[in-house]
Amino acid sequence: MKIQHPFRTALVATLGVGLGLMLIQSVSSLSTILLYVGTALFLALGLDPLVSWLERRGLRRWAALLVTFAGLLAAFAGIVLMVVPIIVGQIAELVRQIQDLIQSVVRQEWQPIDELKAWLHETFPLLNVDEVFAYLTEWWESLNFGQIGGSAAGWLVEIGAGVISGLTGAIIVLILTIYFTASTPSLKAAVYQLAPASKRPRFIDLSEQITASVGYYVIGQVSLGLINGVLSAIFLSIIGAPFPAVLAVVAFFFSLIPLVGTLTGSTIIVLTCLIASPLTALVALIWYVIYMQLEAYVLSPRIMNRAVSVPGAVVVIAALAGGSLLGLLGALIAIPVAASLLIIHRQVIIPRQNDR
Repeated sequence: MKIQHPFRTALVATLGVGLGLMLIQSVSSLSTILLYVGTALFLALGLDPLVSWLERRGLRRWAALLVTFAGLLAAFAGIVLMVVPIIVGQIAELVRQIQDLIQSVVRQEWQPIDELKAWLHETFPLLNVDEVFAYLTEWWESLNFGQIGGSAAGWLVEIGAGVISGLTGAIIVLILTIYFTASTPSLKAAVYQLAPASKRPRFIDLSEQITASVGYYVIGQVSLGLINGVLSAIFLSIIGAPFPAVLAVVAFFFSLIPLVGTLTGSTIIVLTCLIASPLTALVALIWYVIYMQLEAYVLSPRIMNRAVSVPGAVVVIAALAGGSLLGLLGALIAIPVAASLLIIHRQVIIPRQNDR
């Protein structure tokens, strides 16, 4: 191919590549903001069916929005007021117990120390166990606790900054969710105007089906999370697990993540139950194994089949692909996106192919 103006062609190509790189860098820099916006929009579509249901019960839209927002804010405030004081108190108690444990080990007053010494004497008769423990005690006392304390303080500062960042992000997502939910009709109308007038009714029909599918999916996933959270709070309180309220909140939030959420949350809860006793952790493990089977074969099919009709293989593939591409947000929106693509496939692509 003969190029008439090589300099101009090279300049335009260079500018195009630079513009593409700038757009990629901008998206990367705005990834956190885009995550907040995407999460808020996803939640707003989930709240829209609830608002519509209240409107069908006779409430005006502003009243339905007010009731929905009041419930949302009450739930958010309740979780914060319930979890934060417990976490602060339990962290202080955990630090105190660790300090007592370390002191008892150093003073050789901890009962398992005697059992360990007896086992070492029996297993390794030639080993001078007392000399080994004396050396370990001397080493412990020679540690630079000032440096360790400084490192621990740095870790605590990082943890505190992470908690503050998480709360700030949650507040931003909450505000954006309220805004998007209140302006959902106007946002839909603005998007619908982009379609050609001749195809607009069909576009509106498909869009309404897709947004309804997303909304019902969110409601179904929240319902599964509530079931897991309530049952976890009751069960963990009965078996005497540590921090049952906090662990119930953990069970609720992890259940919102499809495919692996319940398994991950259950693992965290079982490991936390080891603080109480191995027997408590074993009982919790048995309970969550039974519950996961119940959720997988009874609860989830009954709830999700009413929300989105997606084959099981597509659910697994979509969740894995979404989590790999967009992390947590991708795992959350993967299934409704798959449902939306199936709607387009069934109602647009297949009829068009059949008409040829």
